[in-house]
Amino acid sequence: MHFIVCIKQVPNTTNVQIDPKTGTLKREGVEAIINPFDEYAIEEAVRLKERTGGKCTVITMGPPQAETALREAVSRGIDNAVLVSDRGFAGSDTWATAYTLSQAIQALGEYDLILCGKQATDGDTAQVGPGIADMLDIPHVAYVKKIEEIDSNHIKVERMMEDGFDIIEMPVPSLITVVKEINTPRLPSLKGMMMSKKIQITKMGAEQIKADPKNIGLTGSPTQVMKIFTPAARQGGIKLEGSQQEIAETLVEKLRETKII
Repeated sequence: MHFIVCIKQVPNTTNVQIDPKTGTLKREGVEAIINPFDEYAIEEAVRLKERTGGKCTVITMGPPQAETALREAVSRGIDNAVLVSDRGFAGSDTWATAYTLSQAIQALGEYDLILCGKQATDGDTAQVGPGIADMLDIPHVAYVKKIEEIDSNHIKVERMMEDGFDIIEMPVPSLITVVKEINTPRLPSLKGMMMSKKIQITKMGAEQIKADPKNIGLTGSPTQVMKIFTPAARQGGIKLEGSQQEIAETLVEKLRETKII
């Protein structure tokens, strides 16, 4: 079986900086890491390979430096790595990103299961995974917490819900997005780290994946982020003291002052 993992390189959430002039994230000089949710997708793909046989391919869309994220994935047990990079992809929103990745996946050939983290920490939209499935016209399930069964014909999963979980079965090829409850990611092995240094990363541009120029980058993005800003710090609250009756009366008075009641 062939398992494909889509990952993204994001700024380390402990060191996010915003350019005060442009209102966009500063990426130059900022530590970049594999999107934390994608680590669970990597681990699950490797476990599936160990369980059923086959191979794992990791793919990312990004600038040349995103190679480091791919090599780290290889150090954790992934077999092949693909970097989808082109200046034409700059400024892509979630739709254009999903389109680009779906084109690249089609260029790779046959596959059985695509795995994605539930969302990226720098955007938090959770749209790219389902978007890829839609563009590939394959079934998908989001928020998967467990894979119960999988073979060349079908997959059965548990989808996490607010009040429990659903058990869903669907044919393959298909796509899932996973939550952190699905596993505990392993650390890179010595053998994996050696392999990650030697592996030849496959590189694809817009021409190689046969992307329509109208569907990539800023041109192909239906939405654009106009500004990113840090919310103002919350002001301190008011502590009410006295008897329960006095506190209740004071609270009602405060609410009336703010015209809430």
